[in-house]
Amino acid sequence: MSCTTILVGKNASYDGSTIAARIEDSASGMFKAKKFIVVEPKDQPIHYKSVRTDCEIELPDNPMRYTCVPNVKKWRGVWGACGVNEKNVALTATETIAVNELVLGADPLVEYVEGEVKKGGIGEEDFVTIVLPYISTAREGVLRLGALLEKYGTYEVNAIAIHDVDEIWWLETIGGHHWMARRVPDDAYVVNPNQLGSDYFDFEDKENFLCSDDLKEFVEENHLNLNKDGKFNPRLVFGTNSDSDKVYNTPRAWIMLRYFNRNSYKWDGPDADYRPDSENLPWCLVPERKITIEDVKYVMSHHYQGTPYDCYGNNTNPNEKGIFRPIGISRNDVLGITQIRPYMPEAIRSIQWLAFGSNVYNAIVPFYPNVRKTPEYLSNTTLKPSVENVYWANRIIAALCDPHFNTTNQHVERYQLAVQSKGHEIINKTDKKFLAEEGQIDVHDLLEEANEEMAAYLEEETTDLLDTVLYVASMAMKNGFARSDN
Repeated sequence: MSCTTILVGKNASYDGSTIAARIEDSASGMFKAKKFIVVEPKDQPIHYKSVRTDCEIELPDNPMRYTCVPNVKKWRGVWGACGVNEKNVALTATETIAVNELVLGADPLVEYVEGEVKKGGIGEEDFVTIVLPYISTAREGVLRLGALLEKYGTYEVNAIAIHDVDEIWWLETIGGHHWMARRVPDDAYVVNPNQLGSDYFDFEDKENFLCSDDLKEFVEENHLNLNKDGKFNPRLVFGTNSDSDKVYNTPRAWIMLRYFNRNSYKWDGPDADYRPDSENLPWCLVPERKITIEDVKYVMSHHYQGTPYDCYGNNTNPNEKGIFRPIGISRNDVLGITQIRPYMPEAIRSIQWLAFGSNVYNAIVPFYPNVRKTPEYLSNTTLKPSVENVYWANRIIAALCDPHFNTTNQHVERYQLAVQSKGHEIINKTDKKFLAEEGQIDVHDLLEEANEEMAAYLEEETTDLLDTVLYVASMAMKNGFARSDN
């Protein structure tokens, strides 16, 4: 699994919200259909059983309603991706990361063999389902997930973001049973692309750092600390530094940091402060200006435009063009951005923004998660291609546009502007209506109506874009011929 994450502290965002965004990407050679649903308490299991490992967990009997974006095909588990619960706590799981051989030797991953049943181990397929319905704060979520990891172990190395209206926490698993978590500074943003990201940890600061009770002793006993300056850099202790990181992972962090702090450092040339292969890119920075949802969508769609590495660019040097793994890649399944707004009443505080398919060619769309049902255009995704749902419609659009990028890009940009503008318009209108009529209207009816309006507009615009790019691509077919051609 490969993903990209960005987290925005409340004082770094444009409106004081905490914002967490992650793309769930399929593994190479795969494309996973996704849908957006609400899980009611009556539908939440009490006796939970993992699909991949057969791990059995008894869950509390008082779950909350929550949203999630699961796989349509459940053969590998739920894979809830991201969601928001009734208490306005959001969780996104997971960013696949890696730890080094010393760590895995000291605390091996719970053994997982394809096709064999193993009693033990939880992973990405489980986290949203077994954590989100039971937590009232982000910190509570970190502690719950940490306790589950210690008890059941994990067969993979992951990072998970959990946030509420005040705090964003980033939890990284360490080997089979250990973990650490860091609170995102309020005035900063964080980028993380498939690497163990945290570059600082303070065992004494319990307000901003949490971990397994024995993590410090675990490091000392197994001689893991490679730091020489007295500081504790988890990347040096737990992380990896492979050659593949320099083309697959670190360039994604570099392009995101470059976007938000363009003037703070020199990013290009032989004397750059940071390069795409730099091993010391900051985990978090204070941005040069406040960050919007559209900024997040833009960087989560990046293919290195404005650099020699753009896979769609005109650079003729084969040693540079397209050499780095884009953020906006063909295998994007879903981009989820959860936004928790401090200036709104709890009933309408959260927004879950979603975009399906390759991010270069889709639009980010807002939905209220405090609802009992979601629009069919997002919830009825089928396993077979169909333009009746947004996942497949955007997948088809991307496949048509990719070989005709220069002639379709203007149409995609117009689509993104229209859909994202309408999203803000509907949110503003609905917020005002709720504030004006609070106590006189059913909030679920109001928010479901807003979501349906957004979905209807999205379907109309997506269908129009599909019609346009299909025409452009058809006109460029190599077997085109008319009598006037000779």
